[in-house]
Amino acid sequence: MPMTPGHIELFVPSPSRAKDFYHEVLGFEIGEIQHDGKVVWMTKDGLTILLRPGTPPAAASYQETAIALVLYTDDLDREVAALQDRGLAFRGTDGSERCLTFSDPWGNWFQLVNPAEQGPAS
Repeated sequence: MPMTPGHIELFVPSPSRAKDFYHEVLGFEIGEIQHDGKVVWMTKDGLTILLRPGTPPAAASYQETAIALVLYTDDLDREVAALQDRGLAFRGTDGSERCLTFSDPWGNWFQLVNPAEQGPAS
């Protein structure tokens, strides 16, 4: 079988506690919880993440992080308002006021963008 993308692993100090943020704030569905809560599978619209014990690399901003997860939406304003209503604080932008950045409480970085507003990928 040729190599194919699998899932994304995010490191957090306590996956059993982090699942609440990913579920309640970002809207991921909780899947299987393994090894007494030390490993938590979560999905959202075909994206699978695995929360596992560890410490993400410290980065003060999106531009300084080693890796980030980019999330797409077709209605940026609506999604921003919904996330803020659930307690998410955006922490900056990346090159455009419409490329919003945030991190989870443990330092994993994300970008939220409407790809239709950004033009063709290069």
